[in-house]
Amino acid sequence: MQPGEESSSKVKFECQLCGFTAPYSYYGQKPPNSRSIVFLEECFIMKDPFTPEKGKFLILGSHCSLCNKITCVNGDCSIFYTRRFCLPCAKSAIQDFPKELQHELEKRKLSQKTKSSS
Repeated sequence: MQPGEESSSKVKFECQLCGFTAPYSYYGQKPPNSRSIVFLEECFIMKDPFTPEKGKFLILGSHCSLCNKITCVNGDCSIFYTRRFCLPCAKSAIQDFPKELQHELEKRKLSQKTKSSS
């Protein structure tokens, strides 16, 4: 699917890090039925299934700006700082991020180690 394209049939989004899957209805920077929203990245978007309102949507994920893997917006998979980065790429380029973000990435590293050792 090309950026800005709305799919009439649901296409499946799949995070290449955690395996999360969900049907998405749009890929691009400007969601349909939203007049003033333009994202800084091209996102996989689905209509919000929890509301009947037309303009409501959920962002599922995007491509990592370094390795181009599809990654969900879950904090265990990616981080957004001017662009989307999967956590493995962000951790390998940690010195290129501001100090505050470096501390956030270190916290995520520690929490992932704790989860995997349980």
